Amino acid sequence: MKNPRLLSPLLALLFVSTPDLRSDDAVERDFVIYGGTCAAVVAAVQAKKMGKSVVIVSPDKHLGGLSSGGLGWTDTGNKAVIGGLSRDFYHRIYLEYQKAETWKWQKQSEYGNTGQGTPAMDGENRTMWIFEPSVAERVFDGYVKEFGIEVHRDEWLDREKGVVVENQAIRSIRTLSGKTFAGRIFFDATYEGDLIAAAGIDYHVGREANSVYDEEWNGVQVGILHHKHHFGAVDKPISPYVVPGDPASGVLPRISTADPGIKGEGDKRVQAYCFRMCLTNHPENRIPFPKPDGYDPKQYELLLRVFEAGWRETFGKFDPIPNHKTDTNNHGPFSTDNIGYNYDYPEASYERRREIIREHETYQKGWLYFIANDPRVPADVQEEMRQWGLPRDEFTDNGNWSHQLYIREARRMVGDYVMTENELRKKKPTPDSVGMGSYTIDSHNVQRYITPEGYVQNEGDIGVSTRGPYEIAYGSLVPRKEQCTNLMVPVCVSSSHIAFGSIRMEPVFMILAQSAATAASMAIDGKIAVQDVDYEKLRERLLADGQVLHYETPAADARGADPGKLQGIVVDDEAAKFEGHWTESGAAKGYVGFGYRHDSNTSKGEAKAIFTATIQKAGSYSVRLAYPPNNNRASNARVVVSYPGGEKVVMVDQKKSPSHELFQELGVFEFPSGATATVIVSNEDSDGYVVVDAVQWVEVE
Repeated sequence: MKNPRLLSPLLALLFVSTPDLRSDDAVERDFVIYGGTCAAVVAAVQAKKMGKSVVIVSPDKHLGGLSSGGLGWTDTGNKAVIGGLSRDFYHRIYLEYQKAETWKWQKQSEYGNTGQGTPAMDGENRTMWIFEPSVAERVFDGYVKEFGIEVHRDEWLDREKGVVVENQAIRSIRTLSGKTFAGRIFFDATYEGDLIAAAGIDYHVGREANSVYDEEWNGVQVGILHHKHHFGAVDKPISPYVVPGDPASGVLPRISTADPGIKGEGDKRVQAYCFRMCLTNHPENRIPFPKPDGYDPKQYELLLRVFEAGWRETFGKFDPIPNHKTDTNNHGPFSTDNIGYNYDYPEASYERRREIIREHETYQKGWLYFIANDPRVPADVQEEMRQWGLPRDEFTDNGNWSHQLYIREARRMVGDYVMTENELRKKKPTPDSVGMGSYTIDSHNVQRYITPEGYVQNEGDIGVSTRGPYEIAYGSLVPRKEQCTNLMVPVCVSSSHIAFGSIRMEPVFMILAQSAATAASMAIDGKIAVQDVDYEKLRERLLADGQVLHYETPAADARGADPGKLQGIVVDDEAAKFEGHWTESGAAKGYVGFGYRHDSNTSKGEAKAIFTATIQKAGSYSVRLAYPPNNNRASNARVVVSYPGGEKVVMVDQKKSPSHELFQELGVFEFPSGATATVIVSNEDSDGYVVVDAVQWVEVE
């Protein structure tokens, strides 16, 4: 970030007054925040705390976005890096659940207190991370009342001609109802990035090719099977055709016949959306799943084949929240994610978006009704589904169904700094931290296609470790200065698709919203562009307000052996080249670097890991392979050692502990000075998990 400097007299005036471009009845405030998400509310709170006038212009009738729309099983990651107003929100949730009347259908003592990795209710820190939608909305509305925040609900930006921009600054916005809002600073706090686009700011939709930002996990992911949300998790391959095995019979619904693309290349497809469903099995509060208008049982034929193959994990993400309710998310190869039906949503008209939302609602309600009522569904699954229903006391003005579709990703600004997986995974330093994330890099499936072998498969689901908390750059919250000097973007931040897969968590949006509002207030006070805020002054205020900008990993969470401190030449899996499917892990004890990779015991003969080094000093070298042993490992992992004298094939039993602590010796080989040394590990004909961690060349006398 640049040091603050004075703007030109004309540009400076834009932060003071804009009477010539406002109608007489325009609402004029220091901050104009467009959006109704959690970020919108938090930005408004921080603005008020810093003495600024603010108005929220919300297209939504309900505030809070996903946090009050069903996502109550919070994707926290490492809670230690959630500070400031974001943590305050979860503290206020905690206070709500200290009230006896909040526990209407369940005693607090009966609640299991389970969360993502740590207890849902943290009494020591007075926070609660798991909650009901109605309780979250009550907290957001409480902020509005406490801080006297002006909110205009159900106001939709005129995206065609409702944004006035002059001299690289937004002067005013107008909604479809005809209301005009003028301000010194504007926020796009929507999931869609509509104000970004209407103001002419650069953005991206879809997946970038890996080559764009020198990434590994962006772009098309054909052949990569993470988590359990793919058909490889089913015991046998499943035919996509109406008559199994007969392409002439036609393709079942919800399977694409398009070419899925080439691994690592970019496309315009968007990861799947769904509703985070709040369900209940409490009889007094339960409404049986209704049959939706437009219900078509043929849409779920593929699900029947999944059941027929023996799959029984339908209820794997019925995560418990208080009062006998759930936050139910997608789980498995054919679940609530409506794969492939949202590609045009980010840039679609309002009417087209409403059509897409209705289609998602019909699909998802139909999924519930189908499982609960179709006689072809396995009896055990159907019996359990019939125990669930919609809660009478949630979303009472919307047929007890969430008012917020889970927009996992739409537009992403291309701003002053682009966050990529390289910053998240600590391959590159992050400048000017204004907050931290920590959740796994997570993309849901993007498409469902037909493999060359004639089977159905999902593509796009990714789960990659960030190796601990990471910093988020201030530059990712602001446009490039030549495009706009008074816009903040805490939701559709400047990031690649795969980096956004981790950043896109609700606690992080609140963290970034507070930091953005702090910087914006400083820009107003200094009559400067948001890009010119003095970072050191910003950092000082953020820390004073409880934000966490840096995290020292405790010794208990430290990574494995440092490859730079090991004997000889060590090439970690980070520096290796990979072909086929490999999954990152750090579950086992004893490894090099941040973790290791395994082949998931699938796609035998298709996975290779290639380790290459240059031998600077001539001599005899012991060549060794690192892997953490386990009983589920391959007893016959095929390793090829290449040296100037030829190649040697070594079969490694990875069930057994290595001969040299972390490393198993593969042999001793002669190398001249400057020689290229290569070790290739494959899963050809292997009888278990093939694991690769690092390769070591140690000179021997």
